[in-house]
Amino acid sequence: MKFTIDKMILLENLNNVIKGVSTKNVIPILGGIKFELTKNGLSLTASDSELTINSFIDKKDIKNIEKEGIIVIQSKYILEIIRKMPADIIYFEAIDRLKIRIYTDNNQYNLNCLDANDYPNMKMEEHKDPIIIKGDILKSLINQTVFAISTQELRPLLTGINVTIFGNLMEFIATDSYRLAKKTIKLSTSVASDINIVIPGKNIIELEKIINDDEEVEMHIFNNKVLFKYKNIKFQTNLLSGTYPNTTNLIPNEFSIIVKIDKNEYMASVDRAALLTQGKDKNIIKMKIENKEMIINSYASEIGKVEEKLSIDTDPSSNIDISFSSKYMLEALKTIKEDEILLLLTNDVKPIVIKSLTDETLIQLILPIKTY
Repeated sequence: MKFTIDKMILLENLNNVIKGVSTKNVIPILGGIKFELTKNGLSLTASDSELTINSFIDKKDIKNIEKEGIIVIQSKYILEIIRKMPADIIYFEAIDRLKIRIYTDNNQYNLNCLDANDYPNMKMEEHKDPIIIKGDILKSLINQTVFAISTQELRPLLTGINVTIFGNLMEFIATDSYRLAKKTIKLSTSVASDINIVIPGKNIIELEKIINDDEEVEMHIFNNKVLFKYKNIKFQTNLLSGTYPNTTNLIPNEFSIIVKIDKNEYMASVDRAALLTQGKDKNIIKMKIENKEMIINSYASEIGKVEEKLSIDTDPSSNIDISFSSKYMLEALKTIKEDEILLLLTNDVKPIVIKSLTDETLIQLILPIKTY
């Protein structure tokens, strides 16, 4: 293997694939990035066996391809080496299948490599008719839901995002059983058969970091895996096995209290009230609605108390005293782009539902916390 490449092109592609490298390093070979050079270009692959990322650099973006070959370079150093190279053009030359020389006119690294023959064959299959979605829309779908996944491994399915497609309706749902985020969009075409899968949250977060524009993303869904194809990148993740809990009944259909409020004012008040609860388990604050006024307060015996008053648009008869996690509320509010929101409430034990005035496709739900 021998080639010459622009530093920034290689760095951009390495930054994408390195997200797939195994951190647990159970299988030593998966601690490396596979470089496969052909006459058509350079293919970079990284995997932890559950997540595989491949990035292809076309020959037109490579300065010179002198000799084809395959080698696995240890990921621990390669990114920093390329980043700190003092020149814009970098030369690669394999000494043999276990050593590579990376150099510029003024410096060089000689690295021990891993045996490419030991690297597992990661099949990245594609469907003839993938689901097509704009990159910026997929990025929003992930951002508006993934924060609500569970971090507890006790219920593995809740650590993922439930993706369903019925006809042309695609829905992303995430819940940790204390809150729920749900976003629905319409696809340009309908699917032939219904889809109901659970994508690991930690993996889909890495996909969101890679997507940076509205370029189309192809989604190829199989029984136990899903492949996303975006520009020159293939991103394949295993699916979580099992049936995601039915969350339909969690979202109430009727509410006794509807509050219209400025999102930014409300967020700022919740944020200030939460200052005294920082470091506490659930960051609990209280919200009281009475006489078309909202009072938000929090109390910490060792610190003191804080109180915030807000004018709201609601029925004069609206009256409720409810407590909730300020952390959960702030995370939910950040997903809403509009300036005005609706808070939908029933009583102090039923969920709080947060919606924008104009976007019915996004629902945020938080369970209240009973305080005595």
